[in-house]
Amino acid sequence: MKHFIVEINYLEPLARIQESVPAHRAYLQLGYDAGLLLCSGPKVPATGGFLLARAASLEALQAFFAEDPFSTEKLASFTFNEFQPVKRQDWAQDWFSAP
Repeated sequence: MKHFIVEINYLEPLARIQESVPAHRAYLQLGYDAGLLLCSGPKVPATGGFLLARAASLEALQAFFAEDPFSTEKLASFTFNEFQPVKRQDWAQDWFSAP
């Protein structure tokens, strides 16, 4: 598996973003259920968000986020940064070591 930090940047005012947050979080749950996501949350101040993700490829992860309501409604842009995790907490070993 490849590992990524995904950065979301809002393209619309926060009031409009907040209308789609429940649908966005429901969609993210599919990623959690599939084991793609480890954590996610908004930036402070709320100009977007960050996610820690894994996928077989960058293209697979991009395809997943292309269906996110923030993407389909053109509310946000997504940036994908691949990295190689070399150190981690013991409790996260299984998530980072999964094939």
